[in-house]
Amino acid sequence: MSDAQSIERTPTGINGFDQVALGGLPAGRSTLVTGSTGSGKTVFAVEFLARGVTQFDDPAVFVTFEETPADIRRNSATLGFAIEQWEAADKWAFVDASESIAEEAVVVGTYDFGALAARIDHAVRQVGAKRVSIDSLDAIFTRYPDNSVVRHQLFRLAATLEPLGVTSLLTAERTSEYDGVSRYGVEEFAVDNVVTLRNVLVDGNRRRTVEVVKFRGCPHRTGEWLFTIDPQDGVVVIPLAFLTPREHAATTRVSSGNAELDEMCGGGWYQDAIVLLTGPTGAGKTLTSLQFAAAGAAGGERCLLYSFDENREQLVRNAAGWGIDLDALQTSGLVSVICDYPEVASLEDHFLRVRRAIEEFTPVRLVIDTLSSLERIATPPALLDFVLALAGVLRHYEITALLTSATAGRTTPTIATEIASLADVTIILRYVEQAGEIARAIAVLQTRGSAHDPSVRRVTIDADGLHISDRWSHVALDPTEPTLTWTASSRQPPR
Repeated sequence: MSDAQSIERTPTGINGFDQVALGGLPAGRSTLVTGSTGSGKTVFAVEFLARGVTQFDDPAVFVTFEETPADIRRNSATLGFAIEQWEAADKWAFVDASESIAEEAVVVGTYDFGALAARIDHAVRQVGAKRVSIDSLDAIFTRYPDNSVVRHQLFRLAATLEPLGVTSLLTAERTSEYDGVSRYGVEEFAVDNVVTLRNVLVDGNRRRTVEVVKFRGCPHRTGEWLFTIDPQDGVVVIPLAFLTPREHAATTRVSSGNAELDEMCGGGWYQDAIVLLTGPTGAGKTLTSLQFAAAGAAGGERCLLYSFDENREQLVRNAAGWGIDLDALQTSGLVSVICDYPEVASLEDHFLRVRRAIEEFTPVRLVIDTLSSLERIATPPALLDFVLALAGVLRHYEITALLTSATAGRTTPTIATEIASLADVTIILRYVEQAGEIARAIAVLQTRGSAHDPSVRRVTIDADGLHISDRWSHVALDPTEPTLTWTASSRQPPR
């Protein structure tokens, strides 16, 4: 057995982080968590202890240099952490170093680490702690003018914790998101493990990420992973918290709500299929989504319809224009409609809202119309994380999902390009110019595990909905373009 395999792990219990860390933090060692203001260091430190108490019965000690224990109790209560009760049960103890810091603030370059070590030792023995969090080291280090002293003191603190047999987490500030790991540039060399939290402003939107910089002697996932801080779930790393192995594949087929489209897809979609429908504005994406939801309700199946493009009143009005009574479907309890403009929340929070709605409503079918609207608030990598996480939830609950996305042309790729490989069924709607008029066409690019009709078929929309008829024989298909073109062999368009 290699040294890396022999190092025991302490699961943090934090949603998704243990998947990044490949099992948790190296047990019995100190891990430095660095981050700028607002990146979530204190929440991470508190939750590491709280999950230890609630999930693994690991008593904990929290050493605070900045906030008072009363502040931490109050703030943690918003996440559902009953610290006061754990204290009463001897599962949690505070070492309040904030007062001593204030008293010694006038003396530059000194701090009584011996007294601190004695207090931590006493608290650990008092509750039998297995986990310790220290927040934040900068309260001490800012008083040392020499970086070599900072490194020496951090070595000293880590050496104090090691004989106690605890897994410890130490937080420290950093002044830049991507310039160095820590404030002084020496902290990461004094500990075995380093985790970095970032809170980056991208195109006017905040994006939090977590990265395991190093685990000495232990494997871990590399790169940055998107995370959010949720009032109910605490720190949630996306997508890893929701990716679960797929144990089996469904063989039962369900109707799309359009008999001709079912025929093109080999008899319908598999029950656990993720269907990607792309097309330009007005091509019929929302109508197809409404027909899919209505067909499910007609068969007694629950459908969650999530719209990022229209408000509820618009959606109800448009559905009525095609003979679908959305109000009646909602009253029946078989359809739940949620309309949310992308700008009202972060991408990560939108994901948690969708997941929570799935857990509460327990749908058999899901519609998201449209994914491309989320491009207004997210970078392509973040949006891909969103879809990966969503796919994990959909696979777990075996939900038939219809995801729509707008096309933007060859020079402006959309999220559809990124996620096409994740979809089980890929369908495109396009416009066709015909004798001075705009017509519509549809094609099925793939149906995973099933034969399908490869032809480009004519589409018409009227008061009864969307209809698919004969094939176009004189058009060339380019999936990246919103409009189909005539082939060179055709002398004139069909009439």
